[in-house]
Amino acid sequence: MQRPGVEAGLREKYAALAPLLDERRRRLWAAAEAQALGRGGQTLLAKVTSLSRSTLYRGHQELAQRSGRAALGAPRVRAPGGGRKPLTDHQPLLPQALEALVEPTSRGDPQSPLRWTCKSVRCLAAELHGQGYRIGRQKVAELLHGLGYSLQANRKTKEGAAHPDRNAQFEYLNAQVQEFQARGQPVVSVDTKKKELIGEFKNGGREWCPHGEPTDVLVHDFADPALGKAIPYGVYDLTANAGWVSIGIDHDTAEFAVETLRRWWRYMGSPLYPQATTLLITADGGGSNGSRRRLWKVALQRLADELGMGITVCHFPPGTSKWNKIEHRMFSHISLNWRGQPLTSLDVIVNLIAHTTTQQGLYIEAALDTNPYPTGIVVSDQELAAVSLQRANFHGDWNYTITPRTNWN
Repeated sequence: MQRPGVEAGLREKYAALAPLLDERRRRLWAAAEAQALGRGGQTLLAKVTSLSRSTLYRGHQELAQRSGRAALGAPRVRAPGGGRKPLTDHQPLLPQALEALVEPTSRGDPQSPLRWTCKSVRCLAAELHGQGYRIGRQKVAELLHGLGYSLQANRKTKEGAAHPDRNAQFEYLNAQVQEFQARGQPVVSVDTKKKELIGEFKNGGREWCPHGEPTDVLVHDFADPALGKAIPYGVYDLTANAGWVSIGIDHDTAEFAVETLRRWWRYMGSPLYPQATTLLITADGGGSNGSRRRLWKVALQRLADELGMGITVCHFPPGTSKWNKIEHRMFSHISLNWRGQPLTSLDVIVNLIAHTTTQQGLYIEAALDTNPYPTGIVVSDQELAAVSLQRANFHGDWNYTITPRTNWN
């Protein structure tokens, strides 16, 4: 249990009292404070006073023995300067040797015996023993804390090599969104959510249940051949804060992505934007709606012909998919809504997605898409050349418009 306010108060109190107390009174005071704190008190007092646990335990024993009766005889008090000296007094180079093992610039040295092992306090103590130092794992932990080290997990921050035009593309994309919205034209963000196993499988997170009665699920995560996987593909309307999700059961292909856009327009987009003449799509640079996918462009051409409106696409630069609005404005809330609930059937998935809301008014519609979407479809050069594709002056590979053809079948 972390009690930063209590720790600071005890540290200040001990700093004021320690010069006035002898060895015995220090351990009695620390033991009494630890008892008053209850669980975790001994650990906290050991940290604040630097007294060992054995010293605190002896203080607890003395308090218990002398509680309720007068002290018999004068207790033995160690003379000033007596007692075991700190390890660092006998081994002054010990802190530097320990830090050399864990310091970031040296721990990656391929010649270090710790380069390829878990750097636990046991391993560090064993390595120090090999260098001639006398130290135990507990003292290793104490010294590490004193040197400013702590246990920390990896942190996801690196995105790989940034494209030189990354920021420029973000600015271009943002300007396009603002320009379309200013003209009252629809702007959507599209992507595929993580594929989900259908069945009684563990789903991350927790939900309220009667005490001691959690939902039982399978111990393994092997896909059930009879149930398969669900493939949610979403379309998020940036202006209306509303979305459509198609749950496919076959493959995540460009045709599946465009069919989801078609259904979104039919059931949500068209009623909201009856006067629309063009559509802006923001999408990742890879996946079924990737910037290099020929089938994506061919399928979008068919959609533009059907709707009679131009479709502009702006792709995010490589390695920046987390900035796609659909990720943190829609998909994240879907994951929160079904946390801790097994996705036992397609109907369950559809209903959990469709009932996802936020305080900001997010509204989502969802439906199954049971159509087959075969993979391996090859788009010829002639088919690609037939696409009415107009590339933007800036990064035409990422930014382009597909206009409807006047004569098409």
